Amino acid sequence: MAVSTPDPQPIVISGPSGVGKSTLCQMLQEAHPNVFATTVSHTTRERRPGEVEGQSYFYVSRDKFESLIRHHTFVEHTEFNGNLYGTSKQTVIDQTAKGSTVILDIEMEGVKQLKQELLKPNPPIRPRFVFIQPPSFEVLEERLRGRGTETESSIQKRLNQAKAELEYAQTGAHDIVITNRDLTEAFKELENFIFTTVEPRRRQAAIVIPHDACSLHACHGD
Repeated sequence: MAVSTPDPQPIVISGPSGVGKSTLCQMLQEAHPNVFATTVSHTTRERRPGEVEGQSYFYVSRDKFESLIRHHTFVEHTEFNGNLYGTSKQTVIDQTAKGSTVILDIEMEGVKQLKQELLKPNPPIRPRFVFIQPPSFEVLEERLRGRGTETESSIQKRLNQAKAELEYAQTGAHDIVITNRDLTEAFKELENFIFTTVEPRRRQAAIVIPHDACSLHACHGD
């Protein structure tokens, strides 16, 4: 690798649910201890068994969350399945000031909000954007169903969200698109991008087209 430490500005990793984002983030932290940091998000959803306040999430009421939005607490926030999620702006700034490279695993709406922040004078953070995609939409569906932890309704919501995220990725919003065909190879590509890229450079791979999205975008084969 060209450099031993990455640019301390945050790395925003996004992509459809089930594509392997969380696993890749964990692999980065395990491979490079004391280099990367993650943030604890706020959420309005109920705490699940085994989750710990302040480690898994900060659990707050909807009224409290909306108050935090009004006070511009979040660098990004979104709603999914009726629950609100947000990343504290100050947490990201504090971790970056310590020299850590913050990894943000966020949804498409959060990416859009961060993009809007970059248009303002002197934005507090200047992240690099990574999009992780599946080798095909069918593989993504197989992965989601293979979990065996969600209802059919929940799976359909995630698939619909995945279509929207893949369509957004076609706009060139991300600095790099990585196809997770093989986890080890995807990790190497992500690691190489983070450690050898000082200034963002666009590396746009072909985006997976959902099989029923042809009405919105021209389809050219599989």
